[in-house]
Amino acid sequence: MKQLSVLNVYRTYFPDPPGGLQEAIRQICLATSSRGVSNTVFTLSPNPEPSIVDFSEARVVRERSLIAPASCDIGSLAAFRTFTQTARQSEVVHYYHPWPFADLLNLTSRVHQPKVLTYISDVVRQRVLNIVYSPLMWRHLQDMDVIVANCPAYVQTSPILSHASIRDRVRVIPLGIDDQSYPKDGDDSVFLRSGLDVDEPYFLFLGVHRYYKGIHTLIEAAQYTRARIVIAGSGPKTSELEAQVALLGLKNITFTGQVTDREKVSLFRGCRAFVLPSHLRSEAYGMVLVEASMLGKPMVSCEIGTGTSFINQDGLTGYVVPPESPVKLAEAMNALLEDELLATKMGAAARCRYEQLFSGDAVGKAYSDLYREIV
Repeated sequence: MKQLSVLNVYRTYFPDPPGGLQEAIRQICLATSSRGVSNTVFTLSPNPEPSIVDFSEARVVRERSLIAPASCDIGSLAAFRTFTQTARQSEVVHYYHPWPFADLLNLTSRVHQPKVLTYISDVVRQRVLNIVYSPLMWRHLQDMDVIVANCPAYVQTSPILSHASIRDRVRVIPLGIDDQSYPKDGDDSVFLRSGLDVDEPYFLFLGVHRYYKGIHTLIEAAQYTRARIVIAGSGPKTSELEAQVALLGLKNITFTGQVTDREKVSLFRGCRAFVLPSHLRSEAYGMVLVEASMLGKPMVSCEIGTGTSFINQDGLTGYVVPPESPVKLAEAMNALLEDELLATKMGAAARCRYEQLFSGDAVGKAYSDLYREIV
């Protein structure tokens, strides 16, 4: 199979602090590299030294991030030069949306290689900035050969993806995870340091504590379930959430703080089910649900018209409930708590769905086939 070079373009990447999209890009690179794709990542960093970092999945080319208003990293003139040189050495340029600076890079570089854009999310929160950004965004989208959405629901509910001017260029390829990239062994020390009984049934939330994650609803739901709820991770809302727990006088919630990859595996394996109570469309996909599926765990999530209900199929791999409804959330959790056989059955269905749609093989084949098609 002929080797194919692809440049992936996003505002941040490892070794800077990780996030869900960086991991999604890493997984795409891992999955396609075994199918004859040589990946490079162009990104910005507040400290881009060294400027080139080699990982097993890709070579990372970094320029300095000067400022990052509304999480939109903006680079220097050197970034334009480096991007243009790197893009012209590649056979495909793969953008990840939204990153307005990438739209500007594409506009000014006049690179003529085939172009793919993976559309992660609408611009949800920065509405005023979006008005200014909109003309540049549309020009960028219309310059793409193919636009990839991560699930059918997002195509239907996004006013951008459903627009007649680009709809015929939109395809669906789910984001996924290669299970070979995860630790095989867990680290049960997380139970000891968090005061958890390893045999005690519990529900797990894991992720950055952000405004759209709906963790406040999960805490309210704890009043209506006998099970322990483990909240792993940290973020800008952690102190507020801890104060909410104290105010309600809840004794069945445990905050673990940040966990390692091996501790994360142990927490997933030990939980009765995984809960993602995100209530806003800022949760465009939910890679952590793919992790739960990969590890054979049932899920409880909310219907917000995004990829969460594509990964977690209501009644098959878990339950989908209305957002910001602590009673409905607790009812779904209690159903899985009281029926261990049902939880096991749904977890097996989740693993089966993972193998079909979200595995490294599935993602690698879909993207490598797409790259070769447009070349």
